[in-house]
Amino acid sequence: MEIIISIFNEVLYRPLFNILIWLYDTIAFNDLGIAIIILTVLIRFLLYPLSKKSIKSQKAMSILQPKIKEIQKKYKKKEEQAQAMMDLYKKHKVNPMTGCLPILIQFPILIALYRVFFTGLNPEQLNLLYSFISRPDTINFIFLGLVDLSQRSIVLGLLAGFLQFIQSKMIMPKTSALKNKKSDGIDFSNIMTQQMTYFMPLITVFIALSLPAALPLYWIVITLFGIIQHYFTKVSFENTKAIV
Repeated sequence: MEIIISIFNEVLYRPLFNILIWLYDTIAFNDLGIAIIILTVLIRFLLYPLSKKSIKSQKAMSILQPKIKEIQKKYKKKEEQAQAMMDLYKKHKVNPMTGCLPILIQFPILIALYRVFFTGLNPEQLNLLYSFISRPDTINFIFLGLVDLSQRSIVLGLLAGFLQFIQSKMIMPKTSALKNKKSDGIDFSNIMTQQMTYFMPLITVFIALSLPAALPLYWIVITLFGIIQHYFTKVSFENTKAIV
């Protein structure tokens, strides 16, 4: 376990921490908030190809949901269902694992960023700087002269929750009321998805209000980037590919 933690620190945490301090010293005007925004956007751009594939896969799976439900009704045996599903995915050139793999790859990076913003800004952590990175005398936690990123921020916490709600609504598959009425049973998956749409923003606000404002700022940037990316990827997908 110690080896894994050590690898994580040297491969992800320490490089990201050094990049943050370098940004703070050079192009962020000694404003930690601006450095956090720049670093978060850079990471999201690097991960953009993976995220784009994930969004397209989610959209394709959402469009195929009616056909998947037909297969589940038609075939009662699990083996027959599985084979019919594979044939359906093959016909429409959809890989359901494509939506999960990018998330798994991104997760360690996001955890490292979270740790950088949460624990990496203590003065003693500056000892982790590489020799070629200038060590700042002090860290300015006042973002744009308005928000102290070392303290809790109600405004940033509520904004993080609001943006999380918008993103959740965009991701949630649209189902018509008529289809729901004609359904033979209760769609627990759809119910859970709808509940999470409202539950996750509340959890986001609760967590954001219990942590220093640097974390909500990071979450705002990453969520806002995700909303914009989801919109343009969805438009591109609908313009170039339609599954019937």
